[in-house]
Amino acid sequence: MTAVLEVEALHAGYGPVPVLRDVAFTVPAGTVAAVLGANGAGKTTLLRTLSGLLRPTGGRIRYAGEDLRGVRVEHLVRRGLAHVPEGRGVVTELTVAENLRLGGLWRRDRADARRARDEVYEIFPALARRRDHLGHQLSGGERQMLALGRALIARPRLLLLDEPSLGLAPTVAAQIMALLRRLRDEQGLTVLLVEQNVRTALSVADQGIVMSLGRVVTAAPAARLRDDDRLRHAYLGF
Repeated sequence: MTAVLEVEALHAGYGPVPVLRDVAFTVPAGTVAAVLGANGAGKTTLLRTLSGLLRPTGGRIRYAGEDLRGVRVEHLVRRGLAHVPEGRGVVTELTVAENLRLGGLWRRDRADARRARDEVYEIFPALARRRDHLGHQLSGGERQMLALGRALIARPRLLLLDEPSLGLAPTVAAQIMALLRRLRDEQGLTVLLVEQNVRTALSVADQGIVMSLGRVVTAAPAARLRDDDRLRHAYLGF
């Protein structure tokens, strides 16, 4: 299976403070990979580095066979890499419809951008009903739907998703996870998912990447991680 994302000996941090140390893993096309670990393990820093928000201090990131060193964030988006950060990232002063339009501003195929917006409304009927509401008028679950929908309008090949279920009701979180499964199965979307709820993450993921103190402890099929009592107790908390 072709790898969409290949990370080799990646190092990154903030100023003189190192966070990621010699991180390496691959994510095959059309799969969901869950990045797991305790708070402070480096999961969010990893996504910020992969999406170009944080410059690595060493190592290599290859996306769809291309080296991403020196590639600007807006160019990554045009190449099909989308990042939904923790905290939703919705522009609260804009309406739902205006937030969604932001996701397709750079796209040359305006007709397909409109089709993509219609698809988001079909996926998330709550957004269709509230398309004229401002971002600050939405619930936490609706904001998460909006942030994810805006990313999907770009027709990404690789989606980086940071803590999508944080603060959400269990039913809404389950809806988000079911959507990721569907997008993987029906559209071949590749997802790198950071999720604090380990059980939820492993229920949707094809593989798990376990991190501790900025390093990858293991990368293995999700089913194997669920069955490995030693690893679960040591690093995953259940």
